[in-house]
Amino acid sequence: MYRKFTAEHIFTGYEILKEPSVLITDRSGVIIDLVNIKEAGDGIEEFKGIISPGFVNAHCHLELSHLKGRIPENTGLVEFVKQVMSNRTKGNEQQLEAMEQADSKMYQSGIVAVGDICNSIDSISIKQSSKILWHNFIEVSGFVGDTANSRMEAMKLVGEQFKNELPYHPTTLSPHAPYSVSKKLFNLLNENTAGQLITIHNQESAAEDELYLSKQGGFLALYKNFGIDISSFEPTGKSSFQSWLPYFNKHQSILSVHNTYTSETDIDFLIKYSEKYSSLISHCICINANNYIEQKNPPIKMLMDSNCNIVVGTDSLASNHQLDILEELKTIQLTNNLIFPVSALLKWATINGAKALKLDSLIGSFEKGKKPGVVLIENIQSLQLNQQSLARRIF
Repeated sequence: MYRKFTAEHIFTGYEILKEPSVLITDRSGVIIDLVNIKEAGDGIEEFKGIISPGFVNAHCHLELSHLKGRIPENTGLVEFVKQVMSNRTKGNEQQLEAMEQADSKMYQSGIVAVGDICNSIDSISIKQSSKILWHNFIEVSGFVGDTANSRMEAMKLVGEQFKNELPYHPTTLSPHAPYSVSKKLFNLLNENTAGQLITIHNQESAAEDELYLSKQGGFLALYKNFGIDISSFEPTGKSSFQSWLPYFNKHQSILSVHNTYTSETDIDFLIKYSEKYSSLISHCICINANNYIEQKNPPIKMLMDSNCNIVVGTDSLASNHQLDILEELKTIQLTNNLIFPVSALLKWATINGAKALKLDSLIGSFEKGKKPGVVLIENIQSLQLNQQSLARRIF
C-alpha cells in the first residue's frame, strides 16, 4: 500500500532535515507523511545521497531540440538569434523525434514540470503523452508596430489549440524579448494577460540595454539582416528591464529569464514596481546557456542578496548540451566557489520553481497530498555538488 524512502539526507523542498527521516508515499507517488526513522516501521528503501522532490525546469524551448550541436558556441546573442532563425524547422520527423527524446531524458533526470516556450503547435503531440507537467508560454513577437494586431491574433489561435488539446497543462501568452516586441504589441499583451503568468527573455546581452539606452549596439545589424524597419523605435534612456516592466500593470506574475546583465539599480526599480502592483516576479537562471552563447554568468549572488525569487532553467538544446537541472546547479555551484549551499540550490530548483509556475499546490515539496516525484542525487561530498554528482528519478 505504501512506499518508504530514506537516504543519508532528505531535502524537503525547503530544508535538509537534521534527523534521520523516512518519506512515505502511496503507490501512485502522493505524499502520505515524512516521519522520524524510529516511527517508520519496516519495508524502508535505503539510498546513498540526497532525496529531493522532483525538479522544475522553469525555462525551456522543447521545439528547438533538433538544433542540438548545430549552433556554434560563443558567438554572442545577436549572432545566436540569427543562427536559430535561419536553422529552425517545423513539424518534420527529425524535430518530433528530438522533442520526444528530450522529454524522456528530462523525466528520467528528475524533472517533473517545465515552463516551455512555444512558437507553434509542434510540441502538442509530445506533451499529450508526456509524464511531465507543462506550462506552455505562447511566444508573441514583432518589433514593428504595424504588425502587432496580426501577430497577436495569430498566436492567440496557437494558444487556443494548446488549451483545447492540452486542457490539463496551463497555457498563457507571453512576449519574446524586449528587442523583438514593439510598444504596441507590449500594450496588447498587457491587455490580454491580466492576472496571468507570463515570461520574457530579459537582459541576456549587453546589446539589449544599449538598444534601449541609445538605439545603438549589435541588434541594429540583426534588424538590417532581416529587413526589419526600426525607424519608429525610440530609445527610453533606461535599461531594457526598466523599459519593459512598466508595460505590465495588470497584476501579472512574471518569470524573467536569463537576467545576465541585470543590475542593482534594476532590482531597486523592481522593488518599487512590486510594491505598487503586488506581483510575483521570479528570476530564472540558465547559466549553461549563458556560457554557451556569451560566456557570461548572471549576477546570482546579487539576486540572492536582494531576496529575489530565484528559479532554474535549461534553455534549449540549441544553447545547451543537455536539459538537466542538476547540471545547471553544478555549474552554478562550481563557478561561484561553492558559496551557495546545496539547500539553497535545491530550493531554487524545486519549491521556488513550482511557485513561479503556480504549480506549488501539486509539486515542489514533500508535503502531504502533493505528488512531487522523488529524485535521488548521488555522489555528494560534504553536502556539496561536484562534477560526478548525478540525479535520477526513483519514483
